[in-house]
This record gives sequence, structure tokens and C-alpha cells, in this order.
Amino acid sequence: MRRKLSSLQTFIAKILFPGLWTSLFGIMVVRMFLSSVGRPVNWTFLIFWIAGSAFIWWGSARFKVVSVDKNFLYVSNYLKEIAIPLSDIYDVTENVWLNNHPVTIHLKSPSEFGDKIIFMPKVRFSLFSSHPVVKELKRLARSRL
Repeated sequence: MRRKLSSLQTFIAKILFPGLWTSLFGIMVVRMFLSSVGRPVNWTFLIFWIAGSAFIWWGSARFKVVSVDKNFLYVSNYLKEIAIPLSDIYDVTENVWLNNHPVTIHLKSPSEFGDKIIFMPKVRFSLFSSHPVVKELKRLARSRL
């Protein structure tokens, strides 16, 4: 039976937040340029908007939706879904320093989404400790060798 490992917040973090940030902050910057606010401030906000948007899209757009069954890892970017054999998992790591604990699945060979699959696991309230899904994925990968 297939089970979802990704957080329900993936859609918000991957699509909704970056889209809102880029458009709303961008409208504000355009309005500043069209108003009488001093030029140095306009350029500062423009640079901040471009850098902030690039950072947010880089960090968010790479999130995938991940689910698993006894043989495969199913990965989706909301437009396309692929199945990756669990035996193709090389390692599983996470960043415990970020509040959403992004999990990275390292693959033995590149998939259509690359050699790393990054996703937000389901929310849990424990700081700086490993998410249980990391251990589970490592166990599933070892059992398929």
C-alpha cells in the first residue's frame, strides 16, 4: 500500500509562497519606482526583491512530493510523477537546522528529477533531532539490496 511521506505544506512552500512573495513584493517595488520615493531606496528594494526571489525559488522549487510502497519511491513535482526502485537509494540525509527538516534522498543513478530528491517530511515538533522518515527510508533501501 502506498503511503505519502511528504508534508501537506509542500504545495504552500513550493508554489504558493514563492508566487505570492515574487508578485506582491514585485508590485511594491514597481510602485516605488513609479512614485516619488528617493532613487537609492528604490534600487535597494529592487536588489532585495531580486535576491530574495531567487533564494526563495531556489530553495522551494526543488521540493518534491514523495510517497512510498514496499518496492518503489514515487516522486512528483505536481506536473509529473516517476517511480524509483527503492534499491536505487544510495543514502538519505536531512538538514536538522532548518525548521522544515528537508530530507534529501541520494540516488545511485540520476532519475528524471536528478540524482537527489528533496522533500519536506510531515511536520513533527522536535528540534535538532533526526526525523523518523530518514531512518525508515534507509531501512527500506537496505532491505532491497
